[in-house]
Amino acid sequence: MADFTKDELIEQFKGNKILKYSTYSVGVIVAIALGYLGYKNFILEPKEKASREEIAIGINLLEQDSTNLAIEEFEYLAQEYKNYTGGKISSYALGNLYFEQGDYESALAELKKVKLKDTYIMTLAIGTQGDCYSELGEYQEAVKMYVQAAQRVDNDVTSPLFYFKAGLNAEEAGDYAKAAEFYKIIKDQYSTFASQKNIDKYIIRAENMVVG
Repeated sequence: MADFTKDELIEQFKGNKILKYSTYSVGVIVAIALGYLGYKNFILEPKEKASREEIAIGINLLEQDSTNLAIEEFEYLAQEYKNYTGGKISSYALGNLYFEQGDYESALAELKKVKLKDTYIMTLAIGTQGDCYSELGEYQEAVKMYVQAAQRVDNDVTSPLFYFKAGLNAEEAGDYAKAAEFYKIIKDQYSTFASQKNIDKYIIRAENMVVG
């Protein structure tokens, strides 16, 4: 969505401190609200329109910190409107909420259902699949998802973030050469992120672990 700006993404990424590799992605309210507001004025067929408008119910529950009720609502919407935009955004919300609760298998199952043309929600859905695989100890699968997220729409916010996570997980998988490669991409192409993370120390660490 054009109105999902870089600054808004950065604000999302600041808040979430969940676990070692988490995507800073939740800001579920923000992401879903932007999806809802970005689409609500379009002329749509009735069920498609309803699928998008009913997301507001889940948003309101989240704003009231009624997480369990929000999960129930999004479960209903994801099933009722599974072939419509609102259903897929509900699956994105569910994936994030399950992830927050440590239910990585369920989170992964929901996030795999998200198929949207949207630039950022889809990118974050792919990246959070990487988070799920990482938490499950499936580091090579995590790397694949992070690289896919990083390359999907090149930008200075999500691309270096996901290349960085790809590097960390490549190290966990024992592929230090690949990890160094990801860190070097960040250093060469995303200077702001590289300086924030002091990326040289990660490059040196990975290269020192390469055997032979």
